[in-house]
Amino acid sequence: MGTPVNKSPDETPYAHLPHSPGVYLMRDSAHEILYVGKAKDLAKRVASYFKEKEGDHKTTLLAPLIRSIDYVACASEREALLWERRLIRKHQPFFNAVWKDDKSYPYVKISLNEDYPRVFLTRRKKRDGALYFGPYPKVTPIRNLLKSLWRRRFFLLRPCDYDFSEAKPLPRKKIQSCLYYHTGECPAPCAGRISKDDYRRIAEQTALFFEGDYAQLESRWKDEMKAASAALEYERAAQMRDNVAALQQIGERVRVVELNPEQLEQRLTGSRGVTELQQALGLQTPPHHIECFDVSHFAGNQTVASMVCFQNGEARRDHYRRFKIRTVTGIDDFESMNEVVGRRYRRLRGEKKPLPDLILIDGGKGQLAAAQRAIKEAKVKAPMAALAKRLEEVFLPGRAMSVMLPRDSPALHLLQRVRDEAHRFAVSYHTLLRGTKLLE
Repeated sequence: MGTPVNKSPDETPYAHLPHSPGVYLMRDSAHEILYVGKAKDLAKRVASYFKEKEGDHKTTLLAPLIRSIDYVACASEREALLWERRLIRKHQPFFNAVWKDDKSYPYVKISLNEDYPRVFLTRRKKRDGALYFGPYPKVTPIRNLLKSLWRRRFFLLRPCDYDFSEAKPLPRKKIQSCLYYHTGECPAPCAGRISKDDYRRIAEQTALFFEGDYAQLESRWKDEMKAASAALEYERAAQMRDNVAALQQIGERVRVVELNPEQLEQRLTGSRGVTELQQALGLQTPPHHIECFDVSHFAGNQTVASMVCFQNGEARRDHYRRFKIRTVTGIDDFESMNEVVGRRYRRLRGEKKPLPDLILIDGGKGQLAAAQRAIKEAKVKAPMAALAKRLEEVFLPGRAMSVMLPRDSPALHLLQRVRDEAHRFAVSYHTLLRGTKLLE
């Protein structure tokens, strides 16, 4: 049997947070949620709460009450924004209510429900037949982008908010008093300078812009920014920089469509598992990035291996890798593990790519020792552990006794999820090769 380990390498309540976008949930001693916030960089944002700031009443009141911090890692700041809004609405944390943090965020609205549509920012999304894009975490860059695109005539829609339609024309006096009409900066549908169909086509093209791929436009603006900077036109260069930032914000893909309790609990369990795993294994840094290896074969034939990747407690399938064993014949799981681990990290070292925070091996002491040898030969360093199936023991390098994590521990559940996924991926590859061999 193993001995439990409960070591905390860093006592600060935010040391386990990643430097990535996400939502943080601050809890008190009764595990009640005090405050929900979003951040582009979770670690930096939460750390700011524990730094004294003169006159910051929010931090002064909140910080002493915080006993634990949960987080949900997100793919982008916009995804974090949506999680934040839903969590605040669902839980109504005390400090969010006090500081009115349930504010709405801006959308870009194209009023296709009007005869002569406009494009503008709004904080209210209605079911009125218009198109809405967003929400966006920052209003200023989006507002400036809309102005810049309009000045450059990317979409020349009317900038006014006059209420008129085909059945209800705008009085001639108002048309004559409009500056945009006289300067030609508006297509002037109110004065009949453009047909309703042609004007609507501009509005529909504008909608396509907000739905489309901005790579070409972003590249063009970056070139203009460099040229303006070289010509010492710093104001214009700053405008191009802000346009690129706003365009990237518009182009972010948001994965969260609906938030349900099961989805939230799964994400929170994953992040808690990362935190507890750091403490249980005595790791210097939180294992936000875990890579796990498993070997699969049938009586020594078609031996293969898998490597799966988890980041912030979630599977990253685009980083999975599978291997055919080249140098080992017959049944030898130890040497097979040595080969695949060595191949993986020699390659990462050659490509100068970052190593994982934890390398997990599916197996016991023998497989771990073989993987250790491969790491040493590859001349890289990374924390390692092995998870043995029978008793779910965790083996660590240099320790005679295994670590036994509680059965209900999020840390153990995370290790099991990673290990089981590596096993599934290895078996599926082995099955594929066996099927191909049989067909041959």
